[in-house]
Amino acid sequence: ALDKIKYQSLTDESALATTGDMKIQIIPDLENKTLIIRDTGIGMTKADLIQNLGTIAKSGTKQFMQMINEGADLSLIGQFGVGFYSAYLVAHTVDVVSKNNDDGCFLWRSTAGGSFTVEPVEREDMKRGTEIILHMKEDQMSYLEEASIKDLVKKHSQFVGFPIELMTTKEEEEEVPVEEEDVEAEEKKEGEEGDAEEASEEEEEGEEKKPKTTTIKKEVKEFELLNEQTAIWTRPASEVTEEEYAAFYKELTNDWEKHLAVRHFNVEGQVQFRGVLYIPGRAPNDMFESKKKHSGIKLMVRKVFITDELADLVPEWLGFVRGVLDFNDLPLNISRETLQQSKLVKKIRKQVVKQVLTLLSELAEDTEEYNKFYKLFGRNLKLGIHEDSANRDKLAKHLRYHSTKADEEMTSLDDYVTRMPEHQKNIYYLTGESRAEIEASPFLERLAEKGFEVLYMDEAIDEYALTYLKEFDGKKMQCISKDGLDLELTDAEKEEMETLKSTFAALCKHIKDTLGESIEAVKVSFRLTGSPCVLTTSEWGWSAQMQKIMKAQALADDSFSSIMVSKKTLEINPKNSIVKHLQELLESDPSNESIADVVSLLYDTALLSSGFTLENPSKYVARIHAMMRMGLEIEDEEEEEHGPETEAALEEEESEDSVADID
Repeated sequence: ALDKIKYQSLTDESALATTGDMKIQIIPDLENKTLIIRDTGIGMTKADLIQNLGTIAKSGTKQFMQMINEGADLSLIGQFGVGFYSAYLVAHTVDVVSKNNDDGCFLWRSTAGGSFTVEPVEREDMKRGTEIILHMKEDQMSYLEEASIKDLVKKHSQFVGFPIELMTTKEEEEEVPVEEEDVEAEEKKEGEEGDAEEASEEEEEGEEKKPKTTTIKKEVKEFELLNEQTAIWTRPASEVTEEEYAAFYKELTNDWEKHLAVRHFNVEGQVQFRGVLYIPGRAPNDMFESKKKHSGIKLMVRKVFITDELADLVPEWLGFVRGVLDFNDLPLNISRETLQQSKLVKKIRKQVVKQVLTLLSELAEDTEEYNKFYKLFGRNLKLGIHEDSANRDKLAKHLRYHSTKADEEMTSLDDYVTRMPEHQKNIYYLTGESRAEIEASPFLERLAEKGFEVLYMDEAIDEYALTYLKEFDGKKMQCISKDGLDLELTDAEKEEMETLKSTFAALCKHIKDTLGESIEAVKVSFRLTGSPCVLTTSEWGWSAQMQKIMKAQALADDSFSSIMVSKKTLEINPKNSIVKHLQELLESDPSNESIADVVSLLYDTALLSSGFTLENPSKYVARIHAMMRMGLEIEDEEEEEHGPETEAALEEEESEDSVADID
């Protein structure tokens, strides 16, 4: 109504002749049990009252009241999209007094029984506008309390473009003169008067007595402005200062810290809306809370709050974003549940994601600020890689990782690609529990020697993200702990590898026979330069890190896990001294029983260095203790007590001697 009279005044200056003051006033009256809401808008003529309110009363009110009687939730006030109906949730009778410039003042009244009356009234105080008088139900008197009204206005209408004033009652102190009778009584109470001569002298001097006063408390009614915060998104972004953005963010979120970044935008097209989106300066506590009721973005229509309970309005990975979306023509004649399923929400969601991606691109121009963001919300981007197939490639550009060539500062995938040698075909990465663990991994050895950069992925969510991010910029994403690693060997290296495979074929077979079903195969590897061996997994199965993650899941699908946890391949380094000595021992003494112990120990150490957990820790500990005793030249505890007379002890001694020879 206020917008209409304001628009009309642009072409007709006389429209505001009766009163130029445009505002909304709320007057609670506990004594008469009424709540008055008035504006100085365009008002309604008698015909308008009959056509608009009369039609509603006849056609829909009974149906709406039936919903109430059947137990409709009173907390849904304002969510039906039929605002006038909702008055009957709290009032048994509704009066509407309205005055239009083109007509007199009329009173419309209805008790929600399907009938209504319209009659002229004399209201000298009403120059123009509409006044709604709600005669409150006995169980709805809480809506007459100042605190309740203030909370409702702050939630739903704090950004309305016209002043909203609430009639409040305040207590003030006032100095008032004391009546003569009271003065005399007080003087008698205080005791006898002073000396008669002194009184006579005072009268002679003609001094006037100062009137006595007292302090009383009285109630004062005055209007209090409730919506001081302006809707900054309605102004051009160039006119809004950083201080205004910061103040609005704190008002919107109740966060005491400054926001990290802000995006102020206006969307045109099939869906038209304006908005402001913020990236917080700290991670919200409920960022990854599943099935949370409220989203961080408030949906408004013409600056009036509608809801923040549309879970599908933003994808889960954007759970950290805070802001406001304001529409001019969002259909409100549908329920919140219907709105949630509508195509409109999908279009809004698409635009929100687009705006956030634009904001991230702008933020990435400042490395220091982007690093702050990534530390807080990097996992959200990886969740987006996992869930948002439409924006996966765009999100991948915003990922950051430490690497073998980016030790201090993290690198983007774009920067990684620009540093790739011409002959490098793939993007290499390695996952693990921590950066320190990855840096010590034997899988890095050959790639580091060749100058190939390897990305460190030390968060559990990286495994899920890489399940879907198969390539970037046409380059395959390759985990260096899996089979099928293309080391891009030279012709000379390939020829050397074939020779070594032939030389160590017998040892590979013997190791496979010794370890049995624990591994899928044993092969000579060129991926190592110092370590004796590593364990790799299938190219299509889970890595060691992913296996640990899934093993820790309380409700893991064992049948699916058995498929993804493929058998491991033991890759040996033919140039390692331990492997070479083991090969020589196998050639000289194939029946030497110590070979099996060494193979088992190599397998256990490979499990640890490759990121797996030990299958039998107690056996591994026993082997380590045996090596410690041997290195310290300590005889077996059982031998010390009983001597080496038994055949078993002799065999143990021979076995230890053989191991010593190998070492």
